[in-house]
Amino acid sequence: MFTEPFFWAALLLGIAAGYLTRQLIGASRASSTEQKIKVWLEEAQTKAKEIVLEAKDKAAVFLDEAKKEERERKLQVMRMEERLLKREEVLDKQKDELTSQKNTLEKETQNFTVQRTEIEDLKQKIHKELEKVAKLSFEDAKKQLFNKVEEDNKAELASVMQKIEKDRFEEVEKRSLEIITTAIQRYARSHISDITTSVFHLPNDELKGKIIGREGRNIKTLERATGVEIIVDEMPDSVVLSSFDPLRREIAKMALEKLIKDGRIQPARIEEKVEEARQELNKRMQEIGENAVLEVGVIGIPKDIVLLLGRLYFRTSFGQNVLVHSIEMAHIAGMIAAELGVNVDVAKKAALVHDIGKAIDHEVEGTHVDIGMKLLKKYGVDEKIIHAMESHHEDYPYSSPESYIIAAADILSAARPGARRGTVENYIKRLQDLEKLATSFDGVKNAYAVSAGREIRVFVVPEKIDDFGALQLAKDIASKIESELKYPGEVKVNVIREMRAVEVAR
Repeated sequence: MFTEPFFWAALLLGIAAGYLTRQLIGASRASSTEQKIKVWLEEAQTKAKEIVLEAKDKAAVFLDEAKKEERERKLQVMRMEERLLKREEVLDKQKDELTSQKNTLEKETQNFTVQRTEIEDLKQKIHKELEKVAKLSFEDAKKQLFNKVEEDNKAELASVMQKIEKDRFEEVEKRSLEIITTAIQRYARSHISDITTSVFHLPNDELKGKIIGREGRNIKTLERATGVEIIVDEMPDSVVLSSFDPLRREIAKMALEKLIKDGRIQPARIEEKVEEARQELNKRMQEIGENAVLEVGVIGIPKDIVLLLGRLYFRTSFGQNVLVHSIEMAHIAGMIAAELGVNVDVAKKAALVHDIGKAIDHEVEGTHVDIGMKLLKKYGVDEKIIHAMESHHEDYPYSSPESYIIAAADILSAARPGARRGTVENYIKRLQDLEKLATSFDGVKNAYAVSAGREIRVFVVPEKIDDFGALQLAKDIASKIESELKYPGEVKVNVIREMRAVEVAR
């Protein structure tokens, strides 16, 4: 075993040896780290020199480019300064020229003013000399000259006046069409709802939801199929059908009745029921037309014309049912024709079909008279009937006794008080106002309002009113009617001058 002193000596030697060994290792590592640091410093210095050189090169390039741009900008500024100087010179020249022209114009204006004054003075002197010689004032001489020209050229003036009136009428008619078209869009008459809408009553208010359908599919399909606007929420337990075409409203009404009765309201069923309603309406119109023909007591009218008569049942004119008006006309025309001893059959048929063009006048361009004539010719109706109905609005000359009867029957049926919208009192007052206004003019003997106030016939004293004066009188009466009276449509002014020479042989 080791002794204690020996142990402590060995321990101290071991510690000393370990310390020396550690010092040696640390010194070795320190020298290695210093070498590495030196290498890194050398490499960093080299890279720094390279970066500095590269930066100097780039700076030199940038400097050259900046100098180049500066030179170019200076050149541009110099060019702009030259252009501005040239423009200033041009403007100065133009200003001088304008000033010179202004001065010249002012001098010429002054000269013209002086010359005009001299001319006016000379004109006044000439007028005074002429007045002394003629012993008449200038105004009196001018008046006498105009009177002389008017007396010598009355016939020519009358024809010129007629031409002017014709040209003015065409221009006014063209302008009035534009005004009426605009006014129709902005103005609704008090009874427009009666003409353009129909009310369809529902068994209960719950059906409105079915009519509308999911996301409005049902009501959109129904409106598209019938061409009618359907208003659902305006009235309780009912819907409003709105359209200017009464046939479309009737088809929509019949289709709704069928759908409610069926109970299944869906797009496919809607289209089916609308088609059924359309076919049923055609049959119904045929029956209505046949009943009208039987009521009047005529035969030989083509089936297509009979169908169109049925369509007139759904058409109104100023609130008067057109088919009822036509049937009434046929009875009146038949009675008149029988009294006068002319062809009763022609008169009745012509009266019954006189407004047949109104059945399709919203589909075909033209007046209902022209459309009706074309329809009657197309379906082989007798020419006598066509000639009898073509003149009921004086669009064509009267060509037979029956044509006068049809015009008279039309006036009796359509223009009588109460037949169309408007009270009897207003109707009578309008006629009295027209006659009173016409007789207020000097030289008027009598005046009669005819054609339900659409025409005023004025009889003048021939000794007081000549042909030229009759033209002027018609114009004055028309102007006064326009300014003082309110009336529907237009009023035709007819001034009649009749000269009779009577002598008795003894």
